[in-house]
Amino acid sequence: MKKYQVGIIGGTGMVGQRFITLMENHPWFQLTVIAASARSAGKSYEEAVNGRWALEQPMPEEAKKIVVMDAEADAEKIAGLVDFCFCAVDMKKEEIRALEEKYAKLECPIVSNNSAHRWTDDVPMVVPELNPEHIRIIDAQRRRLGTKRGFIAVKSNCSLQSYVPALHPLKKFGLDRALVCTYQAISGAGKTFERWPEMVDNVIPYIGGEEEKSEQEPLKLWGRIEGDRIVKAEGPSITAQCFRVACLDGHMAACFMKFQDQVPSMEEIKAEWASFRGRAQELELPSAPRQFLHYFEENDRPQTRLDRNLEHGMAVSIGRLRPDTQYDYKFVCLSHNTLRGAAGGAVLLAELLCKEGYISAK
Repeated sequence: MKKYQVGIIGGTGMVGQRFITLMENHPWFQLTVIAASARSAGKSYEEAVNGRWALEQPMPEEAKKIVVMDAEADAEKIAGLVDFCFCAVDMKKEEIRALEEKYAKLECPIVSNNSAHRWTDDVPMVVPELNPEHIRIIDAQRRRLGTKRGFIAVKSNCSLQSYVPALHPLKKFGLDRALVCTYQAISGAGKTFERWPEMVDNVIPYIGGEEEKSEQEPLKLWGRIEGDRIVKAEGPSITAQCFRVACLDGHMAACFMKFQDQVPSMEEIKAEWASFRGRAQELELPSAPRQFLHYFEENDRPQTRLDRNLEHGMAVSIGRLRPDTQYDYKFVCLSHNTLRGAAGGAVLLAELLCKEGYISAK
């Protein structure tokens, strides 16, 4: 098949680097353009990143010699070279919104890792296994923007990717509310231990804006399309506390859940997790995990170092389901924050958009 030509806007940061590695040997996508700020423009990607490569996986050879373009000044040229772009820039939210909309109006679809457009009414925020039907709102967005090809689609916050997939198939039992405490790796802040020595042997009980995202974004994922907007769900309600912990990769969550009426048995819950398949699995998308939700019976699993890379970092690990004295049940869960939670989740979303006909090769 003819490969889609792909650009990465914000390719020098940690999530941008992860996008670069995920393009290597991708069966559908060909890395064509890397764009960043004006200070990186004109340099080879290897020179632009110089000393700041943050991943264990080596920099792909195909990326090293690509000359970095200016994400803002070269937007029109970039839009003409690619079929779509991933976006993972480090800018103010209003600047990100303007930049992403600029590309969309240049008829370049944007699949964004950024939070700037997550609450725009006609921008779908999608986890392909949970709410793939939300991509239909793109038709309304295109009417608003006056575009034929261009649009913006986003993925949700990285910390949601552990507990929301576990809660999702249990909504059928009348899930009423959940309490969640997340323990989030330092790569979620774009850091390594070398760059953030204060995090060694430390826990910080605050991540700016994270608790609000953890409580509100699931309601958009569980929402519905009404006319030309996505209306968020009224529940299940979630309350959250978020901690930064001394782990490099992997966001863990402790989750407590309460049901409205009939409480399912532990066996029923485990069966729902084991059998759950989403649109990504039905379509056999290249980045989709074959088994999305994995339950571990061992008392000490999942563990961050052992389980974050399960199914190439795209699966969710669950364990320690047990009754609770105040809620009905509690469990723990884990996902890889820069793979399932960030770049990998956006790549999977792009695969869905291509397969469903919203992104086409020129």
